[in-house]
Amino acid sequence: MSFFVHELGRCESTHIGDGTRVWAYAHVLPGARIGADCNICDQVFIENDVVVGDRVTVKCGVQLWDGLRVEDDVFIGPNATFTNDRFPRSKHYPESFAQTVVEQGASIGANATILPGLRLGRHCMIGAGAVVTRSVPPYAIVVGNPARIVGYVGDPKHAAPQNVPVSENVQWTTDVQGVTVRRLKNVKDLRGNLSVGEFPQDIPFEVKRYFLVYGVPSMETRGEHAHRRCHQFLICVHGSCSVVADDGRARQEFKLDRPEIGVHLPPLTWGTQYKYSPDAVLLVFASEHYDAADYIRDYEQFTQLIAQRA
Repeated sequence: MSFFVHELGRCESTHIGDGTRVWAYAHVLPGARIGADCNICDQVFIENDVVVGDRVTVKCGVQLWDGLRVEDDVFIGPNATFTNDRFPRSKHYPESFAQTVVEQGASIGANATILPGLRLGRHCMIGAGAVVTRSVPPYAIVVGNPARIVGYVGDPKHAAPQNVPVSENVQWTTDVQGVTVRRLKNVKDLRGNLSVGEFPQDIPFEVKRYFLVYGVPSMETRGEHAHRRCHQFLICVHGSCSVVADDGRARQEFKLDRPEIGVHLPPLTWGTQYKYSPDAVLLVFASEHYDAADYIRDYEQFTQLIAQRA
């Protein structure tokens, strides 16, 4: 193998990929495995039970501790801190350290802190100085202490056409396969407002179940799964929230802030709801009775299933 180690660096591992560079004052222990074309910058320390994929950048002042798994094309910013023991005591060693996984293409900003045992989803973005206390979904952007989701990478926002009479039911297609946005009939008069939908003209499936989501702290995220058979139709009947729909190839975000606007998520659509206002009440119609086996909760499994059916 052909890799570079600066004369002031120390690399004790022989499992280093071609083209990787280890710079001054970096120290790589014997058991570590580092892929090809990585850049290990000054004053980085890498312990034994660490696996780093290809084309990973680890900036200055980072320590990669036992139990860390870093997949391909990850960026780790200066002085980002990983931890592997939730209850550390001097000279007290756990039987095994918690495993943290940083999935493909993720980026971690400078001085971020990652608690142990978490999974940072593919292509997520961790803001500088964020304190990450829970696993991060794929493509999510998180900031703050504790870190919370503020957006999703590259998600176009859906904009409904303007100047359509409110007395008419209207449906718009989206960038996500099978997902539609519907504006239901809205009637206003001095006695109050009325929004109405009919089955199956407006909600395009037989409804077997409904549920309400409310009292959600604004920093919390709901959903984060797909269904094998179940259709869902979401209406925020009070307040507002945002819905991200993902078909494995395209993603789009929809803001539900009026009771006459709903979004239809067909089966095999990865759905996430976040940015709840304090008074938000989300009404969800479902085509199936509750069945735990109908849920797909792992995004990697979801994308694999989509690829198999293509």
